[in-house]
Amino acid sequence: MRVAQRLSPKVLLIDPVRTLPSLLLPLVGVLFVGGFSARSYAFAATGVIAAVVFSVVKWATFTYEIVGDRLETKRSLISRSIRTIPLERIRGVDVSTPPMHRLLGLAVVKIDTGASGDEEEAKLAGVTLEEAERLKAVLLRHTAAPVPGGVQAQAHEPAPPAERTIISVPRKWLLYGPLSGAYLLTPFAFAGGVVGLAFQWGDELGFGRDAAWSVGQWLWEHPYLLLAVAVLLVLAMPFAGGLMYAVFNWDFRLKRRDGYLVAERGLVNRRSVSLEFQRVRGYEIVDGLAERWAGVVRVWAIVTGLGDSETRGQLLPDVPRDVAFQVTGDAIGPYRGDLREHPPVARQRRLFRAIAPWAVAALASAAGVWFTGAMIWWILLVLTALLAVAGVPLGLDRYASLGHGYDGRRLSVRSGSLRRAQAVVERRAVVGWRLRQTWFQRRAGVLTLIAGAGAGKGGYSAVDVSMDQAVGFAGEVTLEWLAPFLDRNR
Repeated sequence: MRVAQRLSPKVLLIDPVRTLPSLLLPLVGVLFVGGFSARSYAFAATGVIAAVVFSVVKWATFTYEIVGDRLETKRSLISRSIRTIPLERIRGVDVSTPPMHRLLGLAVVKIDTGASGDEEEAKLAGVTLEEAERLKAVLLRHTAAPVPGGVQAQAHEPAPPAERTIISVPRKWLLYGPLSGAYLLTPFAFAGGVVGLAFQWGDELGFGRDAAWSVGQWLWEHPYLLLAVAVLLVLAMPFAGGLMYAVFNWDFRLKRRDGYLVAERGLVNRRSVSLEFQRVRGYEIVDGLAERWAGVVRVWAIVTGLGDSETRGQLLPDVPRDVAFQVTGDAIGPYRGDLREHPPVARQRRLFRAIAPWAVAALASAAGVWFTGAMIWWILLVLTALLAVAGVPLGLDRYASLGHGYDGRRLSVRSGSLRRAQAVVERRAVVGWRLRQTWFQRRAGVLTLIAGAGAGKGGYSAVDVSMDQAVGFAGEVTLEWLAPFLDRNR
């Protein structure tokens, strides 16, 4: 007998609270316009009651159920909307527990089929933790397992999954967090949010544009105070960035469970992401300059049909490089080949692009010093000259980061310096090749070879390779594709 399920009634304690921030400004505006009269309070109370009623109606009209080999979600009030998701199309299930949900013992289940881009296909925004685990086991098991007597197990009685922990990231490695750079701008983002909130509330609180302009003028007249604030924000970058990094990556665990790679992380919002192992086609290892000096890297999985891969595809936060290669080799498969160097002209191109813009700016600043002698031109001259000199090691590092290779099962390409990325892709994931050559590359005699892949970003590039390298690399990886043309030319 089919029984439709509803979300937990406890979500009625969450949805109104989440709706109130969007109603806060209109409610405050109503109170100010009404002069805080009884009528204005009545209108504000009506808005709050409307938010609660809307949440109740939204909860009462939404149901979900697993019918055979598909998941159905229904929403019906005046009209009925039914969404059907075949279980075999499900690519991943994301279970998270935001703070309010965790207090009430609830979880959010997001279902991804890869058919809706970066958005989830379905979302159950308030089920119990037990129901979330049950749904996760059922949705990720495409076929029922046989049981003695020839009777198939029911969808609501999944077999216990076999689980193996690949790595549990030690908490001391959270100290690597500020090196990634992704969280270092947290103080500036917070300051920008405060300024934006002040301007958003300005009209209601009597803080208009004239007041903002006056504050800006006062700060301009006191540059040392503005400089002190900037210095404080810069000094706060590693601490605030490290704190945010720890909150998002707390107790990071990578497991292998019943044919899935499962990544669990988070302190305030505990998140569990499951990636079907059969659809994993490789991985991408990323590091910045500071991470490279410290010998740590981050890792993302390359998966077919995965929405929001930059977040959901994370396999490892910042960990030591040798640990990352060991884990990826154990979880997905190792890359055993060497990376081949690119032609010397690629080095010249990187040196030119790293030095030339600052050298031109330095010449312009020198001209300003010659004609005006103003201090600002001297400052610009010194800064641009230093940046031009710094471009030499940067260009050399960008050239040293270039490389491509093939070990017989997986191909690998690497490029970048400030953000260096090495992609390792299985040969079966390659669906085509594309040659791209700009006007400057044609003059230099190099090109970019892009390996098209039905996973991840859709293509991975070997930048500034020679024509012989491009043809040889493509022929080595997919010889059967080029064989007809080679036979024809004989």
